[in-house]
Amino acid sequence: MASGSARWGRGDAGRAAAQAAKDAAAQAFLDLDTVQRDVRISVEAVAASDNSPNARRAIADFAALGTRIDQASQEYITALDAHDLDAEDLDHGSANQARQQLERAKQQLVAVKTELERFAGFLQPLVAAAETQLAQVGPAVERAKRAWLAASNALDAVKAARIGSEDLSRQLAALGPQLQLIGEGAGKHGVQTVLRTAADVQRSAEKIRAEADRLPEQAREIDQRLASLRTRTQALETRAGNIGPTLSELRRRFSSACWVDLQNVPEQTEAAVRNAQQRLAEAAKARDEQHWPDAISILATTRTLLNTADGAVATVNERLHSLNEAQRAPQAEIERTRFALRDAQRLAMAGRSSPDPRHAGPLDAAVERLDRAEQGLTGRHPDYWHFLTELAAVRETAAQVVQAIREERGAGHR
Repeated sequence: MASGSARWGRGDAGRAAAQAAKDAAAQAFLDLDTVQRDVRISVEAVAASDNSPNARRAIADFAALGTRIDQASQEYITALDAHDLDAEDLDHGSANQARQQLERAKQQLVAVKTELERFAGFLQPLVAAAETQLAQVGPAVERAKRAWLAASNALDAVKAARIGSEDLSRQLAALGPQLQLIGEGAGKHGVQTVLRTAADVQRSAEKIRAEADRLPEQAREIDQRLASLRTRTQALETRAGNIGPTLSELRRRFSSACWVDLQNVPEQTEAAVRNAQQRLAEAAKARDEQHWPDAISILATTRTLLNTADGAVATVNERLHSLNEAQRAPQAEIERTRFALRDAQRLAMAGRSSPDPRHAGPLDAAVERLDRAEQGLTGRHPDYWHFLTELAAVRETAAQVVQAIREERGAGHR
């Protein structure tokens, strides 16, 4: 090498020092990058699960640290790009300048790494809480997915049995966006949102599955009720045909007051039969179309209609029976009523020298009412229906007095 030259070879100490500074800065850069990745994962966990002021402040602090990390990293890259330490013509001054720049870059990288590690220590309680909440996400999502799958399998079984379940299928399909949300996870939507959505999916899917499981039984129940109500309608139609002779006998043997309120029963019963037959056809159609609520509602209405019509037919037959008994043995009805009155009178006098006027008054009036009813059984066609209704009213009065006395005496013993 010529005397006074400022150049040296690859083995020169200055080049080696610069290279050592470069290696140390590279290591500091890698160390910082490792710590930053770990802290970023922790911050993302906190952001997904915690919206408290501390969590928001931690997220903001990490963003500010990120800016300083970017600045330190940029200075390191600038220093690295400024000098080619492998160049043959690298002089002493350039090597020394490179060493100094790289050492400064390393110091900044180490300093920001130290600050980041302190931040990680502050973040640790928030991370622990976040991990506790995040641990709930997986099981909750799994439960929701299992419930959805169970509902889907239940609907498949129903369809295989050729029982329609379009409404339930639509309900299950409507859960699709929620399933997608919980699949995207807490990182995108937050822990609480995912947990809440997973619970909603699970609850809705379990309800759909339960309803799907009940559909075959519901179909059987509707079929049974349809068959039962058809039988009742046919029976009512048969009984309706016997109302005419019964009413004819009532008209022939008893005064009009005994049957006038029943003369429209045949027409009403025939109308009820036609109405019931129409309703049953509607119910069968709703059942075939798997409109379960409609079928159930129509069947309930039909049952009420038949109950009313059956009651009207029964009233005609019971009227004739009651009038026959009253005509055959009116005294038996009178004695039954007098017994009820005497029983009430004995109770009213029990433990007293004279009855309470509140009890005696209604009972005395009832006795007079009974006497008038008995006296009314005169003429060729006595009004036996009036006679029966009057005696029923007398017995009701006696029963009311008895109940009142017992309630008063019961209250007095408390």
